[in-house]
Amino acid sequence: MKTSWALSFITSLFIVAIAGLAAAEEPELTSSLQQQRCCFENPRFSGTCEVTPGPEESCSDVLAYLNNPKSFGKNYCGNTKVRGGWTQVSCEGDAAATVSCESPGNAG
Repeated sequence: MKTSWALSFITSLFIVAIAGLAAAEEPELTSSLQQQRCCFENPRFSGTCEVTPGPEESCSDVLAYLNNPKSFGKNYCGNTKVRGGWTQVSCEGDAAATVSCESPGNAG
């Protein structure tokens, strides 16, 4: 009977330890999963464009896309057709003037 109790106790400690490790790593996991925001402005575009890059995309990739006159297929900045003249800016600012767009990936 003592062996069964000891085994149950050790198993319980193991489960608690694993749960404790998972909880301890959760903030790090959450922060690594937080999506990066990128903000851009263009004199021919009203307001600030906020984009959340897709998987394996960076703010530099989005900026290169917006500044490439031959780019098409993504819905950045409200599906704007404005190409060239984009600059990356801080995402802090007037939220009312921000157009927020998720990165849908390639459409074609």
